[in-house]
Amino acid sequence: MDSLKKLFVSLLLFLFSSFLFGDINGVESSNKHPHLQHLYGPKKMFVFGDSYVDTGNIKMREAPSWEVPYGITFPGKPSGRFSDGRVSTDFLAKLLGLKSPIPYLWKDYAGHERLKYGMNFAYGGTGVFETINSNLNMTYQINLFEQLIGNIYSPSDLSSSLALVSVAGNDYITYLSSSTTITLPLILGIPAFTKKIINQTEVNLRRIHALGVKKIAIPLLHPLGCIPFISKGSSVQDCNIIINALVINHNNLLQTLVANLNKETGLSTFMFIDYYNAFLTVFKNKGEIPGSTRFETPLKECCGGICGVVDEKGQKNYTLCDEPKSAFFWDALHPTQEGWKSVYAVLGKNLTASLIKA
Repeated sequence: MDSLKKLFVSLLLFLFSSFLFGDINGVESSNKHPHLQHLYGPKKMFVFGDSYVDTGNIKMREAPSWEVPYGITFPGKPSGRFSDGRVSTDFLAKLLGLKSPIPYLWKDYAGHERLKYGMNFAYGGTGVFETINSNLNMTYQINLFEQLIGNIYSPSDLSSSLALVSVAGNDYITYLSSSTTITLPLILGIPAFTKKIINQTEVNLRRIHALGVKKIAIPLLHPLGCIPFISKGSSVQDCNIIINALVINHNNLLQTLVANLNKETGLSTFMFIDYYNAFLTVFKNKGEIPGSTRFETPLKECCGGICGVVDEKGQKNYTLCDEPKSAFFWDALHPTQEGWKSVYAVLGKNLTASLIKA
C-alpha cells in the first residue's frame, strides 16, 4: 500500500512539474527538434539581465508581466515575460537548438531534464547599478549563479555553456528620470556615468568568466531614443537623436571592452550582439529582409497606456491593438514576439557562427 502511495505522489509531482514548465512559464515540455542543437555550440545558457531577457523571475502579482494581456501570443496567457510572447532569451536559445533556460524562481520545481539547459537569473527592471529593483542588480544575479556551482552545476557544465549578459537600459532610464527636465548638468554628467557603467560591466564579465563560463555574449544597447517611452512616435524619424548618441557612445566603449578582453584571453570568449543596428534595420525594413516583418508604424506600441493595469472598478488602463504581429513594440519599453523574431532574423547566420566559434 505504501508503495502505491509513493507512486501516486510521484505521479502528482510529475504532472505538476509538466504543467508548471510546459504551460505557466511558456516553455515547451519536450524538445521537438533535438537535431537542431549545434554539435560544437554551447549546451547550456545562463542568463543575466533585465526585462529584455527575463522569462518569469518576478513573482506573480508583483509586475504587470503576469497580468493579461501579456503572453496572449505565447503561451496564450501571462508567463512573466514582458511581451505578448517570446523574448530575446527564447530566440537565442532556439538559435542554439536549446530549450529556453528555466527561471531561477522556478528551479526548485524543475527536474534534472529542465535544469540541464541552464538557468535564467534575469529580473525585469534591474540594471548594472541602482534602479527600481536595485537589490536584484547584476551583482546579485551573479551571486545567485555562483551559489549553484558545485551544487546544481559542475565546472564541466560551465565549460560548455554560454552566458547572456543583457543590462544597462534601465540604468540610463533611471539616470535620465532623476530630473523632471533634461538639464545641462544632467547631460554633462552622462559621459562619466557611461564610463562607470562600462567599468562595472567589465568587473561583471570578468567574474562570470572566472567562474568557468567559456562563452559570454553581451548585447549592445538598443536605440533607447526610439522606444515609445521616449520617442512617443510612429516612425524612425521620431527617434530622439540625442539619446541615441548617448547609446552609440556606450556601445563604442562596450565594443572596445570586448576586444580588449578577447585580446587578453587570446580567444573569442567574449562577443557582442548588435541590437542597435538590428533594431534600426527592422525599423527601416521595406520588405526586403527574409523572416523580418515590415512594420508600418514601428515606434507605436500595441499595448498603450499602462499595459496590464486595471482600476478599482476593473476598467482597463490600457488600449490594445487588433493584431500584435503588426507591431514591433508591445508596450512603451518592450518589443513584441514578432519584433524580437524580426531582430533575430536580421542577426541571423552571422550571430549563429559567432556563438559556436571557439
